[in-house]
Amino acid sequence: MIDLNNIEIAFKIRSNRELRNAHFLFSMIKSPFLVRLLGFLSNLALQMRLPIAWAVKPTLYRHFVGGETIEECFPAMDRMFAENVKSVLDFSIEAVEKEAEIDKTFQELKHSVVNSGKHEAIPFGVFKPTALTTHNVLKKVSSGISLNPEEQASYDNFVQRVDALCSEAVKAGKPIMIDAEDYWFQKAIDDVTEEMMLKYNKETALVYATLQMYRHDRLDYLQHLIQLSKTHNIIIGIKYVRGAYMEKERARAAEGGYPSPIYPSKKDTDDAFNEALRISVENCDRIHVFCGTHNEESVLALMKYMKNKGLPNNYPSIYIAQLYGMSDNLSFNAAKAGYNVAKYLPYGKVRNVLPYLVRRAEENSAIAGQTTRELIMLKQELKRRNSGN
Repeated sequence: MIDLNNIEIAFKIRSNRELRNAHFLFSMIKSPFLVRLLGFLSNLALQMRLPIAWAVKPTLYRHFVGGETIEECFPAMDRMFAENVKSVLDFSIEAVEKEAEIDKTFQELKHSVVNSGKHEAIPFGVFKPTALTTHNVLKKVSSGISLNPEEQASYDNFVQRVDALCSEAVKAGKPIMIDAEDYWFQKAIDDVTEEMMLKYNKETALVYATLQMYRHDRLDYLQHLIQLSKTHNIIIGIKYVRGAYMEKERARAAEGGYPSPIYPSKKDTDDAFNEALRISVENCDRIHVFCGTHNEESVLALMKYMKNKGLPNNYPSIYIAQLYGMSDNLSFNAAKAGYNVAKYLPYGKVRNVLPYLVRRAEENSAIAGQTTRELIMLKQELKRRNSGN
């Protein structure tokens, strides 16, 4: 097993100023009160259309986002690629409800997918399904509720847009990942994703589903996908994440009077995540893996499963990934050891990216030890540099 906590490797591409800024930022994020205040003020600013870029751009935005456009992401992308860490450019816009805005978002997503085919440093495309239709349509389809003609037209457009993005990914020669969303409209997304995999994954995994492993039904769903692969002789692509909407999902289940779809404990989620990785490596002839995690134990588990299976570190259909601005120790040390590594690199205007930034702050505040680990490593690296070692 490799050392995933070599701080010199982890922060090699960061300047002293960037490290100090990151230390200040994570010190602020460590406070749950400040994170809740950030969420409140962000929602208020968005609702009242107040100018906020002046406050957000030099802080959260600069640390977690590549830029407003693809072109502005290139400097960060090139710096990481020099250390064998690739980038997944993520146009971070969600909850678009108006047709004109949906179409505008679709065009930018298509541009992003086409661009991925031009750069060796970009191994995947990605998109959020909620950027391509309304929440209401996805919720009704997932619940089996009949659509009116206008809603049906919106859903048909959604399927066509997803198909068009997958088709562009095939042309670009790069796989595309379809992100997971809230539980109550995930079934519609799963169904469309399966349809795309049946269409495009005949020789390799060009379309990836996303499984949120904090859901207690996802191991069963993984077995369903394996059976789908065997029945139709296709390759399944899966992005594994733990999940981003835990408290919201539990609250919604309690309000709606149905059982929570989320595991009752973090250990249950961790066990399910690692078991999914084990199953996937054992079935690596049928499953291509994108392991999205900031959990060191899960990264080490994946490495162990690969070694036990006799797979080389750079086995082409297994990727390890973290978000830009987080867990650089995992990303850069794994890449140094020859594993395929990618960073999710969001881009977009401040107003559009703000919900993403608030979630990153909430995630760091909520995950036990995450912010503390980041702060400890940042302090150690600044101390190491100041001592001249």
